[in-house]
Amino acid sequence: MTTKPFGYGSGSGFGGAAQRNQYLADSVLSAPPARLLTMLYDRLLLDLGRAETAQQAANWPVASENLLHGQAIIAELMSSLKTDAWDGADGLLGLYNYAFTALVNANIQRDPALTREAIDLLEPLRQAWHEAAAAAPAPPAAAAFGSTHASSAPASSAFAGAGAWNTQPGSGGGSLGFG
Repeated sequence: MTTKPFGYGSGSGFGGAAQRNQYLADSVLSAPPARLLTMLYDRLLLDLGRAETAQQAANWPVASENLLHGQAIIAELMSSLKTDAWDGADGLLGLYNYAFTALVNANIQRDPALTREAIDLLEPLRQAWHEAAAAAPAPPAAAAFGSTHASSAPASSAFAGAGAWNTQPGSGGGSLGFG
């Protein structure tokens, strides 16, 4: 007789796909802005790493799927950025535009070097946002339960430009459910 750890089953019970998807959706909806940003960066770099691996293996459908999702994340980051809120926003927007164009060209030209260039450009930003989010004070308890007041954004000076992100649900105009 084989046993399975608690939570692992055939789709029913706690470990089912529907429950995992609901948990992920709930964690996104309840995450503070700094956490949403780091989640976006984590997924972006995951997609780009997968795309690069698929490009090197000449698996063009998988590469394209991951590059397109990476482009969607960058578009979300761009739409969520308030360029009038802090001095560095225009530079960050330019960097996003450059990375977005590199990913479009990486897909069209099937060029893993362009994907690598985007990874090398975005990875230090991912690390910096993680460090800034970790240094920021925890949001008030109300913010963790769906409060959308501007005060729920991290107030730490370590989270430079935190006010440059739309924190109201739906205000980012993106299609990924963030912002």
